[in-house]
Amino acid sequence: MDALEPLPSQIQSLIAALRVLVVDDEHTMRKVTRSLLQAIGVKAIYEANDGHSGLETLCTLGPDVVILDWEMPSLNGPDFVRRVRSPGTFPIPDVPIIMLTAFGERSRVLEMIKLGVNEFLLKPVSSKALLARLVSVVAKPRRMVRKGDFYVPEPRKLSSYKPENDPGLNDLVLLN
Repeated sequence: MDALEPLPSQIQSLIAALRVLVVDDEHTMRKVTRSLLQAIGVKAIYEANDGHSGLETLCTLGPDVVILDWEMPSLNGPDFVRRVRSPGTFPIPDVPIIMLTAFGERSRVLEMIKLGVNEFLLKPVSSKALLARLVSVVAKPRRMVRKGDFYVPEPRKLSSYKPENDPGLNDLVLLN
């Protein structure tokens, strides 16, 4: 795990107050993600071992952020996102979703953009990159807009993105 620089107190408070749901079928990966979240100061961490129980937990507990695996049996990551982002059919369609996956192919990234994932991280992930994505979705949230059959985060303005200010750039595949 990499060393983290001290966070401004306002950001530290936001991170500490987060309720995060980790949806991954692999126990070891849920444990690693939990450890990374604890290392950056998240206190309330929930887990689901498949997409169906992830949807149930999302509806029951209403977490602030979902960290989601792509490849799972039964209900995979893309199908999970499709259900959550469906207008009029899911009670919390605007929950921020961070896709954490070993698959970084351009076609998969483009699919996640289309379906409405807020951020995308490649495994293995560092605590620094995960923190950067959490800060992005809670401190600088993008408004959700309807696009076709799904809600998606409003596209980023390219002119405002400055790669040199992104601590997780090496771990991030930039969306939108």
